[in-house]
Amino acid sequence: MFEMSPSLSIKDKRLLLLLNAHAGKEEIRGQLLDVIDQLVKAGWEVTVHPTQERLEIPKLLADKGAHFPLVVCCGGDGTLNETVSGLMQCSPRPLLGYLPTGTVNDFASSLSLSRQIPKAVETVIHGIPFPCDVGRFGTKYFTYIAAFGAFTDVAYETPQQSKNLLGRAAYFLEAIRRLSSIKAYSMQISYDEGQVTGEFLFGMVTNARSVGGFKFYDGQNISMNDGLLEVLLISNPKTPGQAQQIITELLSRQTNSEFIISFRTSSLSCQSCEEVPWTLDGEFGGNCHTVEIQNIPRAISVLVDPPASKEEH
Repeated sequence: MFEMSPSLSIKDKRLLLLLNAHAGKEEIRGQLLDVIDQLVKAGWEVTVHPTQERLEIPKLLADKGAHFPLVVCCGGDGTLNETVSGLMQCSPRPLLGYLPTGTVNDFASSLSLSRQIPKAVETVIHGIPFPCDVGRFGTKYFTYIAAFGAFTDVAYETPQQSKNLLGRAAYFLEAIRRLSSIKAYSMQISYDEGQVTGEFLFGMVTNARSVGGFKFYDGQNISMNDGLLEVLLISNPKTPGQAQQIITELLSRQTNSEFIISFRTSSLSCQSCEEVPWTLDGEFGGNCHTVEIQNIPRAISVLVDPPASKEEH
């Protein structure tokens, strides 16, 4: 399933560790010294930068990222998004290591990266570079999802305290609270092989096998470096019966039906008469009438476990 590059021998052992200490349940706070010790014992010279504010990382990497052969991101999907957005501005582009410490960690799940911090550090030390596609959303980037419609603002408007206390359940509780305010959007979407027009309750463009902790594409040959994006659109139900049908189809992973449309494409254009709010990797991505979305093939190299140490790919 994964196509990997050969293991690299890096002579310059400088490493930049970008740390979001508030991600997830803040477990990294009690393990940071052990993480640094692991890396130093492996021969790395570690520079640690705890994040101070949102959107700080892209600016930092644009200025300093190219000076490090390896950048390690420690945080959730939002921190990873900022890191990848920064790496896309670097030349040469450093390798990326990821210590997933957020609430959901979809990107890590798709690459089978461990959420156990010591094991994740071992992957950084002994891993193999995996060339991974990156999504471009206008002038922004996303690692695993760009989405609009129902519940897409839940991830970035759920209070961090609730995420820390309740974990993934916090997202569901916030989603239930918003059921009465769901809005559909009339959109025209053009892609590689055609065009679709309709009133959509939800739409997502992904480069991952796990979204929101759930595997929507179970059993399908989803690759994260095939140059294609997976698109799923849910039409607006007009009756309670149609809504129940959609829920049943989603739970059974039926991704092509009267109300659910799915396809793969290298790029797409989304147009609407009104502004549509989007989320990128769980963070607010802006309000857009029109947006161009594109897959950038093999844009970054992420350290993952060698095939022999994985159960499956």
